[in-house]
Amino acid sequence: MYLVTGLGNPGLKYKKTRHNTGFMAVDILADKLGIDIKEKKFKGLIGKGSFEGEQVMLLKPQTYMNLSGEAVRDVAGYYGIPVENIIVIYDDINLAPGFLRIRPKGSAGGHNGMKSIINCIGSDNFPRIRVGVGLNEVTDGEGRAIRTDLADHVLSKFSKEEEPLLKEALTRAAEASLFIIKNGAVAAQNEFNGKASSK
Repeated sequence: MYLVTGLGNPGLKYKKTRHNTGFMAVDILADKLGIDIKEKKFKGLIGKGSFEGEQVMLLKPQTYMNLSGEAVRDVAGYYGIPVENIIVIYDDINLAPGFLRIRPKGSAGGHNGMKSIINCIGSDNFPRIRVGVGLNEVTDGEGRAIRTDLADHVLSKFSKEEEPLLKEALTRAAEASLFIIKNGAVAAQNEFNGKASSK
């Protein structure tokens, strides 16, 4: 069994914000697999289905970002899902919108949701799919980059210019999670790391 978790914050206030990129990708994956993510259990919303003969659980933690690991720990523990079969999709401010980066394991890289997961399950040995949401910078009238408040940035929505790239990146993130299940995270790196093609 595999557990694919998308990170985000619950509630309409946060819907479609940069920090909810993981939720959006898992929703696309749910559509692909014909899974309803509506059962309230283990501090999250879960849905069950299958892909290529493997059981797949989809999870959207409802604890708010900083406590995401509690839901992941509870679901994985209850169903006996190995750490290496946990796939996490989340936002990355260090990647431009439209870019994906897959890693088989690694540190939280400053992301609070990932910190919580690593702390709760006691391991960082699980695949993750990072979706670029861009740096928190704006340009002043003279073309100089100014760093804005990080919290404001990740809780903001994507611009009209960013939306097409985001849409394609989210679709690719969903496809990448299935590719990982079938072929492994190392192979997925070669296939999906980089920028979505613009249309």
